[in-house]
Amino acid sequence: MPFLRFKGFEKEWLQNASPVIIDEFARIAEVAKEKVKIELLLVEQITNSPLSVEIMMFEREQKKHDAIARMIHEILKPHGFENTHIFFILLSPSLYYKEGLPLQTKSVR
Repeated sequence: MPFLRFKGFEKEWLQNASPVIIDEFARIAEVAKEKVKIELLLVEQITNSPLSVEIMMFEREQKKHDAIARMIHEILKPHGFENTHIFFILLSPSLYYKEGLPLQTKSVR
């Protein structure tokens, strides 16, 4: 955790780019490199859809989200992927479970 999920990319390209993406993501998000997961989504497109990178993670300051998106864009752009859609799916620690238990218990107010 976090998960960076690429859709529409070639596996070989993503494998080659992954070390740089992981290093930079870990630095910006302030997480251990070992926690950053990169996945290639294999989807069957029914209608035309763009290349995309979805980032599932716990919420950070807006400036960190902006920096992560900018970093990914800057890595993709020289390879002809400048029109890739980059978006975040924000997770809640109280709704993220390990061993059947939430990482964080909601406090009742």
